[in-house]
Amino acid sequence: MDAAAIPPTFVRLGPPGPTRPVVLAVPHAGRDYPDALLANALVSRDRLEALEDRHADALIGSAVAAGTVALVACRPRSWLDLNRDEREIDPATVSPPPPAHRLIQSAKLRGGLGLIPRRMPGAAELWRAPLAASELEARIVDHHRPFHAAIGTELAAARARHGAALLIDLHSMPPVANDTLGSAPQIVIGDRYGRSAASRLIDVLTGVARRFGLAVAHNAPYAGGYTLDRHGRPERGCHAVQIEIDRTLYLERDKRTLSPNVAETSALVLAMVDAMAAELAIDPSAIAAE
Repeated sequence: MDAAAIPPTFVRLGPPGPTRPVVLAVPHAGRDYPDALLANALVSRDRLEALEDRHADALIGSAVAAGTVALVACRPRSWLDLNRDEREIDPATVSPPPPAHRLIQSAKLRGGLGLIPRRMPGAAELWRAPLAASELEARIVDHHRPFHAAIGTELAAARARHGAALLIDLHSMPPVANDTLGSAPQIVIGDRYGRSAASRLIDVLTGVARRFGLAVAHNAPYAGGYTLDRHGRPERGCHAVQIEIDRTLYLERDKRTLSPNVAETSALVLAMVDAMAAELAIDPSAIAAE
């Protein structure tokens, strides 16, 4: 196949330069399923799609139209999880497996959701055969590293122009079970327990979500993952937050089809981006010094 005809693994949307200090990333909404991936699956494509943040990319159009740069994965999470360290590998998913000393253990990996997802609810195993080590390396080199390099490049450019920058790593979540503290959260804002972003920014984001009438939680049950660990450097004026949005806010009951409420949820994302851009413009150095 001609190299020009090979589908991209992710796309960059928005203006050519950083007109705003906010960068969006959507790592888990990709729907380009290669034939080889489907042929190796023990489950149907419908089941693999349950790993997606279904149509989360449909929530960023207004923010991009307003001048925000966004990086959006095209390949699905089942092909490679961009929110995992490239060493977060279950040895059973690769042949031959990497040496143990090169790997990272994590709760997500032990739950079946490593760099290459192995299991999910209702499916004991996802794959007929482990992935060839050379193929995994190719996915890392062609997809994982370029995606995160692109995030780093956009954040550096935004910080250079505006004095500070913020990454919003956008995800969607199934409805959270009601807890004993009150309403189940419809928005979860993660900052790695204060390590990846200034607390002032979290307070502003929380206020935006509440103005939309939504219940908000902070770091529970989602505190963010590798993307925030890698790109969040608040002491250097580079912040990163993960935002999880309840899928029922923008999908129909089938959890696959966009509902009319997608416009309101897109407005929420735009309002969050606008609020972050305004907050970062007030005094970037003061935020960095928190």
